[in-house]
Amino acid sequence: METMGRHVISELWGCDIEKLNDLNFIEQTFVEAALKSGAEVREVAFHKFAPHGVSGVVIISESHLTIHSFPEHGYASIDVYTCGDLNPNIAADYIAQTLNAQTRENIEIPRGMGPVQLKQAKAL
Repeated sequence: METMGRHVISELWGCDIEKLNDLNFIEQTFVEAALKSGAEVREVAFHKFAPHGVSGVVIISESHLTIHSFPEHGYASIDVYTCGDLNPNIAADYIAQTLNAQTRENIEIPRGMGPVQLKQAKAL
C-alpha cells in the first residue's frame, strides 16, 4: 500500500552519557544522519537543559528528525519521519550507532495511508 511517509520511532538505551549531554555533538550527528539518508536540511534547532539533557529538531524538506536525551538514564528517544522515497532507517541506524546505543527498540509507522472511509448512513 502506498504511503505519504514513513515514521521511525526509536528507543535508545545504554547510550554514551557524555554524547547524550553534548549539544554540539547531538546537533552534528542529527544533521549528518539527515544528509546520509539523502534529505535536504532546512532548519536546525537544539536546546541544552540544565543540569543535563538535549532536545532538538532537524527540519528537512522531507519532514523531520527529533531527539530528547536523558543522559542520567543513558536513554534517548528519537523520531525520524521522511516522505517520498527516503528511508528513515538510514538516519535512525546512524544515530543509534553514533550514540553507542546498547539496546534499541524500533517502531516504523506508515503515514498518510488515506483517510478512514466511513459508511454513509442510509436515510430513513
